[in-house]
Amino acid sequence: MTARTARPGGAPEGRCLQALTWRRLESPGTEHFELWESAEGPLLTGTVVGVGEGLPLLVRYTVACDPDWHTREARLAVHQGGTRRTLVLQVDDHQRWWRDGREVPELRGCVDVDLSVTPATNTLPIRRLGLEMGQDRDVTAAWVRLPDLSLERLEQRYTRLSSTRYRYESAGGSFVAELDTDALGLVTHYPDGWERVATTDG
Repeated sequence: MTARTARPGGAPEGRCLQALTWRRLESPGTEHFELWESAEGPLLTGTVVGVGEGLPLLVRYTVACDPDWHTREARLAVHQGGTRRTLVLQVDDHQRWWRDGREVPELRGCVDVDLSVTPATNTLPIRRLGLEMGQDRDVTAAWVRLPDLSLERLEQRYTRLSSTRYRYESAGGSFVAELDTDALGLVTHYPDGWERVATTDG
């Protein structure tokens, strides 16, 4: 199994394509996010400050992908009300997933990681699928729920509605949202979820 090592809070190697700030809409919170380009593939890094279960919450994460936007590794560090938890997920060429060095069989075949604390990971299937207008595609993600870091297999569907808008569905259509994105596939508005409030030039 080969995977890139990406440490939350560390300085990535490569070139920063874009930095931005998201504001959380449904509860107090904000995120500083950066998308990095390297020879090994895209790297997503974020720091989220918010509230989880009524307690102060700080989440730092990195998601490393191969050049085709397949998830290879995700690292998270969660600070909640004075406690700290960490998670390392790694994915091999056969889409087998390991949590902290132990395989998680129920995630076998998942392509993307989906972090519930950020809209950043919606960019992974958007970029990887390269949908044309009107096209849709089903994907399966490893959903990381915060703040407890539990894992769940989640069926999803993406439909491209326009040059910058996608319909996202999960859990058999029980959740539906229309996401606005920029030219890099990064979310600018996620109804009742997040909105972008500042950005560098992409």
